[in-house]
Amino acid sequence: MRVPFLDLNRQLEAIRDEITAEIQWVLQNSSFILGPQVTAFEERFAKLHATKYCCGVNSGTSALHVTLKALGIKPGDEVSVPVLTFVATAWATSYCGAKPVFCDILENTATMDPQSVEKKITERTKAVIVVHLYGQACEMETIGDICKKHDLMLVEDCAQAHCAEYRGQRVAGFGVAGCFSFYPGKNLGAYGEGGAVLTNDESLDRKIRKLRDHGQSERYHHDSIGFNYRMDGLQGAVLKVKLNYIEGWTEQRRLAAQKYHRALKGVVLPGEKSDCRHVYHLFVVRHPNRDLLAHKLSQKEITTGLHYPKPVHLQAAYADLGGKRGDLPVSEAWADECLSLPLFPELTDNEIDYVVENINAMAGAGQL
Repeated sequence: MRVPFLDLNRQLEAIRDEITAEIQWVLQNSSFILGPQVTAFEERFAKLHATKYCCGVNSGTSALHVTLKALGIKPGDEVSVPVLTFVATAWATSYCGAKPVFCDILENTATMDPQSVEKKITERTKAVIVVHLYGQACEMETIGDICKKHDLMLVEDCAQAHCAEYRGQRVAGFGVAGCFSFYPGKNLGAYGEGGAVLTNDESLDRKIRKLRDHGQSERYHHDSIGFNYRMDGLQGAVLKVKLNYIEGWTEQRRLAAQKYHRALKGVVLPGEKSDCRHVYHLFVVRHPNRDLLAHKLSQKEITTGLHYPKPVHLQAAYADLGGKRGDLPVSEAWADECLSLPLFPELTDNEIDYVVENINAMAGAGQL
């Protein structure tokens, strides 16, 4: 049996007619940049996460950058970020000329360690970016208290956490802003690049809207240096359709994760906190012989992924900051051992059983 890591065609087949109709509308009306489809998506996505405002942009990276820029992050400032994340979390800080200060994660959940954050705060620290990694919210109460204590802005990187919750509240509303990615493989994915910033701050939303569109307050009136970060109409149309299904897809992900949790042996399973709604963008297990496990699974036609095998502080792009192995041991251990198993809403029970049977057999037979 062949088990893909992700199969977007299965999802497309279920919604093809709706997607086609929306794309045809965009083509027929030449509504290619922003426009009514994007506006409709923004309104509905804000409502989905119980925030007042949503500004669609052209990628999750742009969402993070434009948010920090609108918040006034500048050269000389420091922003706390975790290192077990996609590098774009740190890019946003660097794009503003500021310094990313790298923090460790919690052993059980791989989310940002509040103690590591607080220990690294200096007089230059202006903001903290939390990453709701793999689809599970960070320790928002503790980190929120730290930010209040030190007068820091809290930004949520929600790129993997569409519809995730912490203590009954959706992510994106705990800090000053929540930044999302709609990269095709995300829980809510576009058919190309896309992103959004959610906030309850009207002034911040206005700044972000201007910055995404060349700093314009009105056409050809540029109040500040801005960016070409606009969401295109086709992506707005696709995302608007997919919003009708995101809750159901999320529950299918959670059910698949429960099956893995109940049946898998011989690997370290991801921790799921009782006060969170984990949306399982990824199902990441750990094993000291991760590479061998991945190789053996590939021989059985089971495709796996790595998220993320090299922490940000050890990337060559940040060598000038002097990071080295041993600085952030929990993140480094996760990076050395993590393996992402197939998980998407349309994954079948037979496919899950096949993955489980092979991992359990390998572990039980001492092949790892």
